[in-house]
Amino acid sequence: MRLSYIALAALLCSGTSAFGQADIYPAAAEKGKIFISGGTVHVGNGQVLENTSIEIDNGKIVQVGQNITPGSGDQVIDAKGKQVYPGLILPVTDLGLKEIAEGVRGSNDYEEIGDLNPDVRAIVAYNTASNITNVDRSNGILLAGVTPEGGSISGSSSVVQLDAWNYEDAAYKPDQGIHMNMPSFISRPRRFGGGGGFARPEAGEDPTTASLQKVEELKRFFREAKAYLAEATHTHTNIKFESVKGLFNGSQKLFIHCEQVKQMLIAIDFAHEFGFSVVLVGASECFQIADLLAQNHIAVILDQEHSLPATEDDDIDQPFKTPSVLQKAGVLFALNDRHDETRYRNLPFNAGVAAAYGLSKEQALQAITLSTAQILGIADRTGSLEVGKDANIVISEGDLLDMRTSIVTYAFIQGRQINLANKGTQLYERYKYKYGLK
Repeated sequence: MRLSYIALAALLCSGTSAFGQADIYPAAAEKGKIFISGGTVHVGNGQVLENTSIEIDNGKIVQVGQNITPGSGDQVIDAKGKQVYPGLILPVTDLGLKEIAEGVRGSNDYEEIGDLNPDVRAIVAYNTASNITNVDRSNGILLAGVTPEGGSISGSSSVVQLDAWNYEDAAYKPDQGIHMNMPSFISRPRRFGGGGGFARPEAGEDPTTASLQKVEELKRFFREAKAYLAEATHTHTNIKFESVKGLFNGSQKLFIHCEQVKQMLIAIDFAHEFGFSVVLVGASECFQIADLLAQNHIAVILDQEHSLPATEDDDIDQPFKTPSVLQKAGVLFALNDRHDETRYRNLPFNAGVAAAYGLSKEQALQAITLSTAQILGIADRTGSLEVGKDANIVISEGDLLDMRTSIVTYAFIQGRQINLANKGTQLYERYKYKYGLK
């Protein structure tokens, strides 16, 4: 009987993957060269090249220019009149870790129990068969930073490419960052922005006192880790300290989830005391200290642009204007989408809104391509359409940042042309057939 229950539970938990899109599978490696011919190429670094072709060989971009001639037998994709972009990057997400946001615990694997979990690795829980992945790909999102949640230190995030059989195949840059949730210094109603996943004071506690105590606990952890890692040999291995080694040798970044100015000032203090490369995630009040963030080389990932302002005193459109404030101050920043209802597909349209509130179109594009790649430490491989980089490419009928004209017709991940079908397109074809509209 127990085995029957286990089998039934496994079937229910895997149902969305087993029956949803089983015929949409990863693309095989392309054989021979591919030429994307005559499109308008948005490089991702601010440049726009008209009537330009791209040559792809062995998964890499080998030529970008106007006088590229394909050989006989090479695959040619006519991009005349179309827009060609770098693959979009979703920087901080529970994609592949959370299938159904509420009520189906068996489909979720994004949060671990405990407070200090630097040894938790999101990559090993990443589900490549998620139905959400295919929807995001059809909007041009080809890479994602899958991120654990919960506790004060959540664990390590990894960058994945969104066309893989398993997490080993998906891993693009594993364990590239450690995520920490800064305790909240104020009790704020959840109806305003800035809720986040960080710790809140208990009822009756003084928010400042409780949060400063938590900050000191976090600093103590990192001080002890630093001392441990300075030792040549260890009698016993401390897995938690070993897990943050990359923060001290510069191979990892510390992503600090916070919203309030006080939290950001303490984040800067962490960078100074420990020498960490710090990235702020969320940071809804960062527009107030943009110049200070630029001076201290603190990067920012704006978590959810389509939201209410952080406080009642802020302009109602402040979340839309914040990207332009950071741009003018010289802060390296990226845009994100963590909306549970739309499941992250609106990333390009968030950039489009930012372009309507002070950024140029190419600056907005850069905030979801090259700037994101720089923050995640993968700019040497992707983020722009330049020679030597992976061929992560999106071709759209119109402006990728405009919901009205964005129609993605081709997408390539590391030179492989991927299947753009998803559950929505399958249902569309199903009911076209039912009503004789095919």
